[in-house]
Amino acid sequence: MAELDVDAMITRFRERALAVKQRPLPPVAGDERAKFVAQAQTDFRDFAIIGDATGSVEDGCLVLRVDLRPDDQKG
Repeated sequence: MAELDVDAMITRFRERALAVKQRPLPPVAGDERAKFVAQAQTDFRDFAIIGDATGSVEDGCLVLRVDLRPDDQKG
């Protein structure tokens, strides 16, 4: 098995978050448009959370640390 490059993986998630944010809306309206927008918001949030993580491999397990505190409370 190839060694996991955790930093590269986190970078890919940052890039995915940016791609979702820049994704154009398809030509849909009504409920389908609302579903697309909701899914894009969820995708962005999920990718951004991982993109903000610090990661490591410890004892064979991928460990991601995400500080969810507001910026003014981070140390």
